[in-house]
Amino acid sequence: MHAIANLPFDQVWVVDFEFTVPPGERPTPLCCVAHELKTGRVVRLFGEDLSRRSAPPYDISPRSLLVAYYASAEVGCHLALGWSAPCRILDLYAEYRWLTNGLDMACGERSLLGALTTFGLPAIDAAEKQTMRELAMRGGPYSVNEATALLDYCETDVVSTKKLLGAMLPRLDLPRALLRGRYLSAVARMEHQGVPIDVDTHGQLVRHWESIKRDLVLRIDQDFGVFEGTTFRADRWAAYLARNSIPWPRLASGRLALDEDTFREVARAHPKISPVRELRHALSELRLNSLQVGTDGRNRVLLSPFGARTSRNTPSNSKFVFGPAVWLRGLIQPASGRALAYIDWSQQEFGIAARLSGDTAMQAAYESGDPYLAFAKQAGRVPPHGTKSSHSAERELFKGAALAVQYGMEAESLASRLGVPSIAARDLLRAHHATYPRFWHWSDAAVDHAMLLGRLHTVFGWQVHRGSNPNPRSFRNFPMQANGAEMLRLACCYATEAGIEVCAPVHDALLIEAQATDIVAAVYQTQEAMARASAAVLGGFRLRSEAKVVVHPDRYDDERGRVMWSQVTALLDVARRESHFAA
Repeated sequence: MHAIANLPFDQVWVVDFEFTVPPGERPTPLCCVAHELKTGRVVRLFGEDLSRRSAPPYDISPRSLLVAYYASAEVGCHLALGWSAPCRILDLYAEYRWLTNGLDMACGERSLLGALTTFGLPAIDAAEKQTMRELAMRGGPYSVNEATALLDYCETDVVSTKKLLGAMLPRLDLPRALLRGRYLSAVARMEHQGVPIDVDTHGQLVRHWESIKRDLVLRIDQDFGVFEGTTFRADRWAAYLARNSIPWPRLASGRLALDEDTFREVARAHPKISPVRELRHALSELRLNSLQVGTDGRNRVLLSPFGARTSRNTPSNSKFVFGPAVWLRGLIQPASGRALAYIDWSQQEFGIAARLSGDTAMQAAYESGDPYLAFAKQAGRVPPHGTKSSHSAERELFKGAALAVQYGMEAESLASRLGVPSIAARDLLRAHHATYPRFWHWSDAAVDHAMLLGRLHTVFGWQVHRGSNPNPRSFRNFPMQANGAEMLRLACCYATEAGIEVCAPVHDALLIEAQATDIVAAVYQTQEAMARASAAVLGGFRLRSEAKVVVHPDRYDDERGRVMWSQVTALLDVARRESHFAA
């Protein structure tokens, strides 16, 4: 406890809430327990004693530190109660992920129980914990004994978190840990906001989905002839590919590789096959009723921060509207008088690589406004006066090569992705090596550092360990992805703290919401927040961003899913009419 006493805060509060939260809804706090570590003060509140308070029973000023495990849940309860968020947060979940990222953990869990087990600390029995969770999720009313049991269980988690803090604190990088804790507050605000959904269309899609799927096969497959009923036939797909001269990766067995990643990669080079990819997904994986939509018509999910090795968020693909399929994003629609804006960084990973590698040619390409065309010019494949329209084919090839490099893609995979011979793919990769030698020196050094010293880290200290089964390609990609995640987190902090209504982070973008009359100002503020975040991560190098605004009654439109959305909604109209006549 000596290290805790020396923390540079007047008060250190370990806090835990129990709450109930139906799918898509905001949490309803049931009880709260808080321990102050320097004075020994204890707070226990249940039911009305908690809900009638207008402010937290503990100090949340910059002079105090709030400690929790998965603190976005605690901050979410603050917001549900109308309380302000804590100014300083130490989230032991984020720090446990930071300490163990990339390692093979014996317990295999990221929960508080898993963290306690890792550090050899006593923990509540898993069965007892599950019983208490079920009691909390049941909701009230509660008997006196049940209320006491929930409070005692809540306090058990507080005591466990205190022990975990004592074990972890000597290993933590506190300033950077507080930055990660700051993001958990932004996460809570975004989960509280949620994404506005056209609930009527969603409900109708759920109701008629089985008949729509059958009709989708008939409508889409007439151009391909690769389904038998609702079953995809690999032999017919092979014949279609041969007729249309589309190269396709094969497995070691000689069979076509039919996984989602392969379909995605080849569809980038041959967009005309995208409807088949979307249809296969719709038939095999899409569960429309899994999408979590609250009674207020908003899609809310756990954003699961720090879930990936690169520290990116990992929300559920089935529950999050940005997860299942791009066409489903057509369900996103602002309410009357409201507007949305989808704001994403332009060529974020290219810009990150250019700046962090110190490759001045690469930086010049980014600053040109079109790094892919600039790359082609720098490599001597497009004349200086060439434009995106005059040399679109060349630009697409060099764009594919630039993106492939960031993922450590080799010639054969690049050839499949671009739909070109292997010799052409190798030539593109050689051109990248020759044009950006400083980048390659830096990229090779990152892999060497990880393999020799056992870890790699970002500008703000997020680390990945080499682990027992290292993948050099993932280490080559880590600096772009993980520093991009740092950038996104900081932008979310800036934007939410400025009062911007951020609905969700989406990889390298933010979806925001405002009154239609205020959306232009909100976009400007958000783009400034994103530019500031990029400058903070990249030592003053500011990345550009682009905004797409949607004003009611329009809905979100992703061009990659436009055809599928049109097909689905047309079939939905037919199903509605048939249902009406049948009634």
